[in-house]
Order: sequence, then C-alpha cells, then structure tokens
Amino acid sequence: MDIKALREKIDAADDKLLQSFLGRMETAADIARYKHEHNIPVVDSERERKKILDILEQTPPELKSYAAALYHQLFDLSRNYQEQTLRPVSPLLETIKQAIEHTDKNLPKNPPVACQGIEGAYTQLACEKLFSMPNIIYCSSWESVFSAVDSGLCRYGVLPIENSTAGSINMIYDLMMHYHFYVVRSTRLKVNHNLLAKPGTKMEDIREIFSHEQAIIQCAGLLKTMKNVKITACANTAIAAQRVADSGRNDTAALSSRHCAALYGLDCLAESVQDKGSNYTRFITISKKLEIYPGSDKTSVKLVVSHKPGSLYRILSRFNALGININKLESRPIPDRDFEFMLYFDLDTPIYSEEFLELINALDLTCEQFEYLGSYLEVI
Repeated sequence: MDIKALREKIDAADDKLLQSFLGRMETAADIARYKHEHNIPVVDSERERKKILDILEQTPPELKSYAAALYHQLFDLSRNYQEQTLRPVSPLLETIKQAIEHTDKNLPKNPPVACQGIEGAYTQLACEKLFSMPNIIYCSSWESVFSAVDSGLCRYGVLPIENSTAGSINMIYDLMMHYHFYVVRSTRLKVNHNLLAKPGTKMEDIREIFSHEQAIIQCAGLLKTMKNVKITACANTAIAAQRVADSGRNDTAALSSRHCAALYGLDCLAESVQDKGSNYTRFITISKKLEIYPGSDKTSVKLVVSHKPGSLYRILSRFNALGININKLESRPIPDRDFEFMLYFDLDTPIYSEEFLELINALDLTCEQFEYLGSYLEVI
C-alpha cells in the first residue's frame, strides 16, 4: 500500500475513534447524573483497576503499555467531564468578576510601598519601575514586607521572586504560605553587580567582600578567583555598599549596583562581574486586596494536590487540555507535613478568556487546597 492509502486507513480509524469517544463521554455524563441522584462518588478506583486489567488481557504484549496510557488518559477525561457536568460555579469567579469591575484603570502613582533594604537596593529600582512616584517604606526583611502589607501599613509591597542565574528565591515562596495576598503587577530588572570599594582601594588590597547571598551566587565565578578573601552575606546589596563606606577599612569591597557607588561614595573596581551578562531578577507587587488591572494576561495560583499517584498529572492534564502554558512551576515542602508540597504555578492566560474561567472553576472545586494569587500584567 502507498502512503495515501495508509493515511486513508488512519483517517477511517480516527473517524471511528472520534465517534466512540463522543459516545463514551456522553455516557460518562449520564453516569455522573445517576451517581449524583443516588449519592454515589464520581471516582470508583476499584472499577478503574479492573477495567485496565481487562483491557490489558485483550492487548498484544508489545502494545500493553500504550493501551494502559491511553485508557488512563480516557479515565481522567471522563472523570473531569463528570465533575464538570455536576460542578457548581465557584464563588471565586464572582469575586474575580467584581475585582475586574471595581479596580481602577491604572496603578496609583505614589502609594505607600514596602521594600526590603535601604536606599539603593535593587528592590527600590524595581519599585520605581513599577510606580511613577512611590512612597517607599524600607523594611528590614522580606517577612516585614509581607507584614506591612498584611497589617495595612502599606498598600503594596515589592519582592524579588526569582533570578535568571541563581533561580527561585525559596524564602519568598516559603513566606507565601503564611500570608494572604494577591499579585497585582510584576517586572523584570536587569541586574549588574559591580565590585565597589572605598577610593584608593586596589583589587589586591581586598580581604573581605560583602553582599546579599543571591548576588554572591550570581558572582561565583569572580569570587573563586579571589583567594583568601572572606565572603560575608548581608541583608541586601545596598546595605553591603553602605557597610563598606562606613567601615573605616581599605581592605573591604561590596558586590552592588553602580547606583550605590554614587550614593555611598565608592569606586567601581570591576563592572558587571556577574557570571551571566543576561542576569535578570523578577519582582512581584503584592497587595492585601484583590486588584485586577486592564491587560492582565498572567495568573499565579498555589495549590496542594492529594498525596496519591497521578494527582499532579491530573492537574497538569487540565492545563494541557485548555491550552494554557505554564511559565513556572515551583514546589516547596509544607511544614509539619511529611513529603507534601505546596505547588506554585505562573500561567500565561488572559483573564478574560473562557479557558481561564474554566480552569479557575475546576481548580477551586477539585484541589485539596487551592488559592488564587491574582492576575496581572508584567512590565517590561
């Protein structure tokens, strides 16, 4: 047979498969309604196991794994469709609708914004990129930023969440478990670390370098070449620069920004010393109140799935079925729960799409634990 004839056979088989699939899904919906009327759970694990075993007995050995994968997927689709048939509309969707209607068209120009660090910190630079004239309130720690927003002291907080070189900032994700907040905007800031020292200091004079632990990781290549130099972590890169300026020593240096060099009267001994030239840090803006601004095309959620085989796969299959791209998936261990994790998803999905509404409704009503963290625009 030539390729045309073989493709015609495939097309004929696909036509039969489609009709069988549509009939199967229609029957699945009827079963869902019957189960609902008779108070029978949607999931019947025992029947699914028996069904798989029966199918495998009828399948040639070389195709058993393929048949198992196909029918596990069919079971998931049928289960999802049954849940959708019976599912009420999540109250969360009404909350999101109200937020869209009542949020102003633009972020306020000069609100109180909590930032970790002092004048010159990269968080300050990100904050000024996000807001026209922010009233910045500096905090001593990242947790203090969450607390300032949670208590109402500041309307917004700006936090670094990941770096293109060093990866996710795990402490931020861990703090997310302890505070209720929403993401209202994000941005990416190009980070150039420079080796700063007091005027007159030479490279060969340096015996101690101060910086934030993330900057230290991002500049690992340079630091490996500097033998017998002590590396000391600070709360952030601006504090490192201030510490060098105030030290009264001529054998210290800081990994910090050029902005801090001018701010604290330091010389730049080496420019852009990070390992990668395209070194970006992503920052998020958080608020206590849900605010959804026009153009929001990214969404963040966090959830916990049941501690059973295939639970995460079933969640991921929903994203795939709806054509929603996952930009980032982060997992963090849940304190006091053995081998259970909080999962954080950053998604590409316009908030106005039907796919977004269907996904939020499904996750809110089917996950063991689910929290919508907001939809927002990323400022370039």
